[in-house]
Amino acid sequence: MALHDAPLGKASEYPDHYDPALLFPVARDENRRRLGLSDGRWPWFGEDLWQAWEVSWLRHSGVPAVAWAEIRFPAASPSIVESKSLKLYLNSFNQAVFSSMEQVAETMAEDLSSACGAAVQVEMKSVDASAEAVGRPVGHELIDDEPVTDPTYEYSSEVLAAGVEVVTESLCSHLLKSNCPVTGQPDWATLLVTYTGPRIDRGALLKYVVGFRQKQDFHEHCVETVFTDLMARCQPEKLTVCARYTRRGGLDINPWRSTEPDCTPTPRLVRQ
Repeated sequence: MALHDAPLGKASEYPDHYDPALLFPVARDENRRRLGLSDGRWPWFGEDLWQAWEVSWLRHSGVPAVAWAEIRFPAASPSIVESKSLKLYLNSFNQAVFSSMEQVAETMAEDLSSACGAAVQVEMKSVDASAEAVGRPVGHELIDDEPVTDPTYEYSSEVLAAGVEVVTESLCSHLLKSNCPVTGQPDWATLLVTYTGPRIDRGALLKYVVGFRQKQDFHEHCVETVFTDLMARCQPEKLTVCARYTRRGGLDINPWRSTEPDCTPTPRLVRQ
């Protein structure tokens, strides 16, 4: 299906019955070809962690239940799900009867896995459970006050630079902003970079992040672009890139890509 057929950016009627056909898959291949990647060989491990804060259904008594969900799409899946279609799908549960929170999670996992072409994990959580939020993950150094010469608002990987000293460090910027390629709406995120390798020039990294300010791309594509650019320009031995995007329409999206297999994203941030 072509992206212009997606519900994003169009007026939509919200469903009043459960309907998995609302899910709209978007192939990952096109963006990866733009990055020079093909044939299903990617230089990363990773996933897209979605947090859905507006989940509700009916119990057999007719009384509604509410929860929130963590949804994990593997980065190796052939497709992602367009965000508005996921919101419409989640709202289709509102008037549907389910016997338990576990049944809701199992149903979502089956439908999303079918849409994406890979196993998607869904974990439902009670709204009574605490959800830790932090301003900046422990151990990450903020680069937002680094001096930048002639900031520009056009994406360019050429500004990235690294020295010769090999270090291990974690860096953070709250200034990542890109725009939805369909609606043009701004997407805001905190970018987290952990690496071992030649010391990355922090001012250059900040200038690079600022350069995304007018870039039009999906959340997942932005993270894959940052990962690919840092690997090519700075040549780290190990690298993890994660972006935690602010919530929109009851959803926030948090992709991560890494040379290491088990790099679970940090706790949710205060803007989420």
